[in-house]
Amino acid sequence: MRVDQKRGGKVAEPNTRDDGAPPESPDALHQWLRTHLDIEVPREPAAEGRAAPFDYLCHAVLGPPPDQPPDCVVWAGRGGGKTFLGAVATALELLFKPGIAIRILGGSMEQSARMHEHLRRLFERPRLADALDGRITERRVRLRGGSAVELLAQSQTSVRGTRVQRLRCDEVELFDPDVWEAAQLVTRSKVCGGVRVRAGIECLSTAHVPGGLMSRLVQECASGRRRLFRWALPDVLERCGTEHVCRPPGGDCPLYPECRGHAKRSPIPGHVAVDDAIRMKGRVSAATWSAEMLCERPTRRDAVLPEFDAAAHVVDGSPWQGEGGLTWLGGMDFGFRAPAVVLWAVLDEGGVLWVVDERHVAGAVLAEHAAAIVASPWPAPAWLGIDPAGLAASDHSGESSAAVLRRAGLTIRTRAMRVHAGLDLVRARLRSAAGGPPRLFIHRRCMKLVESLERYRYPPNPESLEPVKDGADHAVDALRYLVTNLDSPYRIGVRAY
Repeated sequence: MRVDQKRGGKVAEPNTRDDGAPPESPDALHQWLRTHLDIEVPREPAAEGRAAPFDYLCHAVLGPPPDQPPDCVVWAGRGGGKTFLGAVATALELLFKPGIAIRILGGSMEQSARMHEHLRRLFERPRLADALDGRITERRVRLRGGSAVELLAQSQTSVRGTRVQRLRCDEVELFDPDVWEAAQLVTRSKVCGGVRVRAGIECLSTAHVPGGLMSRLVQECASGRRRLFRWALPDVLERCGTEHVCRPPGGDCPLYPECRGHAKRSPIPGHVAVDDAIRMKGRVSAATWSAEMLCERPTRRDAVLPEFDAAAHVVDGSPWQGEGGLTWLGGMDFGFRAPAVVLWAVLDEGGVLWVVDERHVAGAVLAEHAAAIVASPWPAPAWLGIDPAGLAASDHSGESSAAVLRRAGLTIRTRAMRVHAGLDLVRARLRSAAGGPPRLFIHRRCMKLVESLERYRYPPNPESLEPVKDGADHAVDALRYLVTNLDSPYRIGVRAY
């Protein structure tokens, strides 16, 4: 007996003879891929905290351990092999799980077709070709054992009514939100070839959009709802020879900060040439390289507030306590169907603003929000910054939102300022052009605000200067009203007519 490090349990040495039985261990699966498909997939990640591509194949083909969810997310860089490995997983599930139904849903039909083309080539191999039931069509592969895979279009009509054991979603960052929501209800577990297959949804993608679908899926992995497999360019580099020297003395390879010599040490090399990787790194910005190839965080290219960095601006505890001259403030964005947002903040004697709590509630009238502010355990705010539109009288009640808040005993401040000018004031507190430490911090309990600061973005169309209103704007607006009334001084003027 030996301890299998990949699966965390004791297994017998794998039986590698080709007797038609499916592989039952990672080593047996590795040997099967090498023997029948001439494929070797890296089994060791280049850095701690990441997965090896082979880990995903073990999850998909051998099945997850009972205490792990069947749903998974594959977060890999551009050219990282995720579409090809999705096709390999599909081919092996069709072969080893008779009767399984699989659907491939891409961010576009073109993306689905790429995985289908990989499937075509895999089924040209003799071990797989003999299992085919008829010819491969443009949308379907069927095996004699009753297994089948089809391509789905990116539409609700295509997705609804589907009942399958595996839904493999490629480039989910490009999915229509309504299609993604409908896709969550299509899977059903089933006994295939005498083995119960736990139904699951697999998501394969890079992460393009701040706070986009992939960001939310990765957060679900952190909560245990899905399993995350994340690998980056260094995990799939080819073997590096003597032509490159890692670091001084004697050399200074541009990939050393990412690779750290892994491409020279890895027993199973990947598929990306080192020279190609060096050239790609020289063509793009550091932000694009970090997002697209290293999978460190989504690109901030379209972010409204790229200055926000959770690592720098999100805090725990109460670092503002114990200092004199504290002033408690608030900011509010109105809403009913969309949530109303209230922020509590404290300004310390050094002029640093700490947002300490939030209220994010839909379906409540303004008087309820006012009562919640008054009853809050936090000190009463010296003033509450609101949208200037709140000064207008309601057509129904004849009373303004500001009047409702004042009647509850709250002091109100409004400041007419264009959205972009107000956002500039927020940016200045996050990262000033003059340098120095940030002057705006958010407590970790303000989860909606933190998420909104990450997600708030401009549309991909570069001609549009208006941020996308997809829900991330509400909390940021409440922060903007707070900062605008704090940092934009009031002016009193006299006009002669």
